[in-house]
Amino acid sequence: MQTPVYLDCNASTPCDPSVVERMLPFFSTRFANPSSVGHRPGRDAAEALEAARAAVARAIGATTASEIVFTSGATEANNIALHGLVAAAPPGRQRLVTQATEHPSVLAVARAMAAAGRPVTVIGVGPDGRARLDELAAALDRDVAVVALMLANNETGALQPIAEAADLARTAGARIHCDAAQAPGKLALDVAALGVDALSLSAHKACGPKGVGALWVRDLGRGATFAPLLAGGGQESGIRPGTPNLPGAVGLAAALELAAVGLDDAVARLAALRDRLERAVRAALEGVTVNGPVARRLPNTSSLSFAGVDGAALLAALDDIAVSSGSACTAGHAEPSPVLRAMGVSPALASASLRVSLGRFTTAEEVDFAAGRIVEEVTRLRALRHRRRS
Repeated sequence: MQTPVYLDCNASTPCDPSVVERMLPFFSTRFANPSSVGHRPGRDAAEALEAARAAVARAIGATTASEIVFTSGATEANNIALHGLVAAAPPGRQRLVTQATEHPSVLAVARAMAAAGRPVTVIGVGPDGRARLDELAAALDRDVAVVALMLANNETGALQPIAEAADLARTAGARIHCDAAQAPGKLALDVAALGVDALSLSAHKACGPKGVGALWVRDLGRGATFAPLLAGGGQESGIRPGTPNLPGAVGLAAALELAAVGLDDAVARLAALRDRLERAVRAALEGVTVNGPVARRLPNTSSLSFAGVDGAALLAALDDIAVSSGSACTAGHAEPSPVLRAMGVSPALASASLRVSLGRFTTAEEVDFAAGRIVEEVTRLRALRHRRRS
């Protein structure tokens, strides 16, 4: 077993070798620009891009491939979606509604819109980290353009009530966008069943390459209007200009196809490993809290708080385990996790938390090693704190 043991798969995953193999020709022999359709290599590249687009559409149950826009990842897709949907809304509908534990790329858009004078409402979450539907229903006035609600939280794994929220939004005449970056390989994805109008994806969360993702927009290319963020060459239905990342698009399609193979078995295996880690840690230590819902969470994710421990010291001591204190997009910030604080977790416990997120290649041996090391370091740090106090 190699160390450090990598258990930070909600931040990023290793690229599956079969995905790399699918991508390789598009770095060398099939390198042409998909927009250069005046010659055979360009047309070949364009065909490969459209095949990848169709594969992504199939993976999420989209009606047509034209509804898929390739992006640099879910962060860009979230930005394009929220700005585009609000801009395309009728004049009387300008409000964005989101919830307190969204990804930073959504909350940052909300703050920017509020600073520009657009109305924004941020609803709360319960102690389990799930959005309060009563607050959403109360917020859905006739001025709401878009509801932004993630499918699964990247820190706690909490699954959000997307289908119920979509019903509320539709009844109120609003559209709903879903950040589904954490879903592939852990949840079945079907945009029709979710009832959403737009959805964001990122390849590197699902054993695909970094730097590529996709945005799905219902009825795009069939009458749906959508305002781009950037001006340029008109690629990706005019929504995301610039030379398409063809190897990345092929890699995203391959990763999504692979993630759907044996999904039920993969989910069961991940959940069993997650539960194994939590049992081992809680059996050996007192004062351990599992943050988030017991059942309605991602099968691979465990957010643990340790009373009486400095989280930064714990993370530094675990140099042979790659885990995190929360979202990779908020790393480097000294404040306690905004996600945990929004759930009502005390600042002390929120600052004493670890996120462990397992992946396709995680083994039981690695989980047992990680559990043992966490127990060892928490015990050591608590004893050190006790000695200092006495």
